[in-house]
Parts: sequence; C-alpha cells; structure tokens
Amino acid sequence: MSVSRRRVLLGGTAATAAAVAGAAGVRAAEGADAATGSAARVSGGAREPVEFTWWGNHAWQIRCGKYVVLTDPWLTRFHTGTYSAAGADSATRIVSSPAVIDRYVTAADAILVHHGHYDHLPDVPYVARKTGATVLGNESHLNLLRALRAPADQLSQVSGGEYLPFEGFTVEVFRSVHSCGGKRHQFAFPGTRPGAVPARPRTIADLVEGGTLAYVLTIGGLRILSLSTAGFDPGALRDLQVDVVLAAPGGEPGVTDRLLATLKPVKTVIATHWDDFDQPLDKPAVDWGGLSKLRTSVATAGAEFVVVDHLQSTTL
Repeated sequence: MSVSRRRVLLGGTAATAAAVAGAAGVRAAEGADAATGSAARVSGGAREPVEFTWWGNHAWQIRCGKYVVLTDPWLTRFHTGTYSAAGADSATRIVSSPAVIDRYVTAADAILVHHGHYDHLPDVPYVARKTGATVLGNESHLNLLRALRAPADQLSQVSGGEYLPFEGFTVEVFRSVHSCGGKRHQFAFPGTRPGAVPARPRTIADLVEGGTLAYVLTIGGLRILSLSTAGFDPGALRDLQVDVVLAAPGGEPGVTDRLLATLKPVKTVIATHWDDFDQPLDKPAVDWGGLSKLRTSVATAGAEFVVVDHLQSTTL
C-alpha cells in the first residue's frame, strides 16, 4: 500500500495509537503485498493498483488506470452547522459551486449515490453533466436529482440485488439503512420521494434520506464495500467477502463491531465520513469525534485501519 503525501492516524494518545496500530496489523513494509494477496484470494484474478482519493465526507474518487468511479461527490461544502451544538439549520439553502468542483473532478465513469441527504447529493447533477458518468441511485434519489436538473438520460435506477458490469469494473447493489442515534434512535430528514418528481429542493430539509444503498465495487481485482453511514443491513451483507470496507463512524453503540462480524474477515478498513464538513476541504480534516471508536472496532476485528486526509490518496 502507498499513501500520497501522508496517511493520518488521528485521535488518542501516542501509546494508544501504537497499540491499536499493532493490533490492526498496520505494517508499512508489508502492506502492499498483504493487500495484493487478499484481493487475489477474493477476486481470483490479477491485481492492478487502485487509488482512493478522499474529497471529504463520503466523497471518494476511486481510480484504476483509466477507469474512475465516484461515491457521493459533494465538494461544495456549504456551511450547515451540522456538528455544532445547535445542529444543522434546516433552512440552510442548497448551493452547488462549479468553480469548487472543477478544481478536483476531471472524469468519471460511474457515480454511486448512497442516500439523498444534503451532504451527499447536491453536486451530483453538475458532476454528471461534466463527466457524462452513469448515476446509480434508487427511485427517491433519482427523483431528487431530476428535481435538481440532473441529466435524465444518465440516471440508472437500482434498489438492491443488481449486478452491473461496466467497462473496467462491476458494481453490485445492496439494500442498506441509515445510521441513527440518540434516545429516540433517529436521523435527520427522513422520508422518500417516490412517484412524481418533487419541486426543486431549496433547503437542506428538502433533501430527504430517501432510503440508503450500499455498493460493492470490483475494480483492479479489488472488492470494495462502500457504506455512506455506520448503518447497514445484516441480512444483505451476511458473510459477504470483500477486500476493503469504506466504513463511517457514529450510529448506535457497537454497530461497527456488528458490521465486521457480519462480513467475512476483512483485510482493510478505510475511514469515511469522519470529518466536520463545515471546515474547508483544502485544510486538514477535523474529526467530529467518531474516529477513535471506529479505530478501536477495526483493531478488535484484526483489520488494518487506514485514514487519509482531505485531498490525499492511498493506493492498494
């Protein structure tokens, strides 16, 4: 494994970080060979380098050679107050900034939409137009995207169970659930938008969750499970075999432990959706407070834990 510029292991004391790194099997000298061997066992095919670049939140660019897949590409990062004491202001206006997006997004073959919230969906229409990528999402996601003037001929409706071959990679779609928490076990802006296309969303409250999907992307001989929240559907993922999990902190107590026990043993977990996205994308990521527990769960499972900073990359 290689990491461009730096890999960051954030949170906790140096002693704790060292102990966790040992338990997780983080071995810089052996990482590339181990990752390659794991992928070969799962996929049964030749391995090619796969580069993961993090644009904050759950926005990833996954590249293998000329093939590029994006997950929930939200880069505008307008201020919402989400991780403040007061929480997100539901009246916050939705903004999408082509000038910001153009700094980073150059190409894409597919865009994987995981759910419909304001920190996942608003930039997808522009990114789709810019790249010509196929956009995968469920009925509610695509109706919200149509309302945001996404190119209709690029939208592909999925619901879970699909196996979709593209040139250079495949995508498997799984039903999932959004993470929840608190005394009432809730999450922000629930709801769906089936049937008719709704009015154009204006505020973040208009972008409802709309159901949540998970995806397995197989590219370069590597099988990658992409989860946009800490929630998951154990029935859908039971004994699933993958090489890499994009895993988010948060959710109900013990949820990541249950996730990693549900899957077949996983070699590598990459942290996602752990930054305070009111902070600038071109500055180091600020942990909103969930990274330490995620690290501990991964260490307990015996997997390698990888954290990259804003705009940084890791290659497996």
